[in-house]
Amino acid sequence: MTEHTTPPVVRLRELTRTYGPADAPVHALDGVSLDLAEGTWTAVMGPSGSGKSTLLHCAAGLDRPTSGDVLIGGVRLGDLDETRLTRLRRDRVGFVFQSFNLLPSLTAEMNAALPLLLARRRPRRAEVRDALAAVGLADRATHRPAELSGGQRQRVAIARALITEPQVVFADEPTGALDSTSGREVLELLRALVDERKRAVVMVTHDPVAASYADRVVFLRDGRVAGEQGQPTPRRIAERMTELERR
Repeated sequence: MTEHTTPPVVRLRELTRTYGPADAPVHALDGVSLDLAEGTWTAVMGPSGSGKSTLLHCAAGLDRPTSGDVLIGGVRLGDLDETRLTRLRRDRVGFVFQSFNLLPSLTAEMNAALPLLLARRRPRRAEVRDALAAVGLADRATHRPAELSGGQRQRVAIARALITEPQVVFADEPTGALDSTSGREVLELLRALVDERKRAVVMVTHDPVAASYADRVVFLRDGRVAGEQGQPTPRRIAERMTELERR
């Protein structure tokens, strides 16, 4: 695994996230620490209920941990009020979800430009078209989601995630609703995002093939880190997941 001397883009320190009453707490996260560097792709895997989605939501600033620290670009999220946290997510973080989350009444270019519009920035037509061109959809700018395939809709979602030039992109099961061909295209786009644009990508997935595109796989079990693999392969990932699910 490549050594990185630059500070991590995302730093997680002793994260805990507890739900439920004090006399019967559920520990979704239990002391998780991770560093995520620029130009790297980390996949997060684990059995159902292991804390994968909770980790992603806390790391992205969508949920606040019960204790511990999350830093993005050196900024401690726990020090921010809701307004400043929203601004940081808008400017430094991109999101890609399984369900695409596109607005059906808007064209591809309007969906891609949405983060800029929400930030009260007037998008330049060229930058929106460039974002769509980067995901291979320059000729679909005026199409609405219903006129696009699932893979094309997910590529619009990736263009939307990149329009603000974020430091890190969080992807939650980005290929879960796609066929194998469309899924591979999306994974190749994310790989190029890491290799060519030097962004950090954090992806939650249950699919060993999808996870094998990452530089490393971090495994969770019962809210704790249960090891990791560098230079992962689908077979090694599947074997480790089988071990974790048998425990």
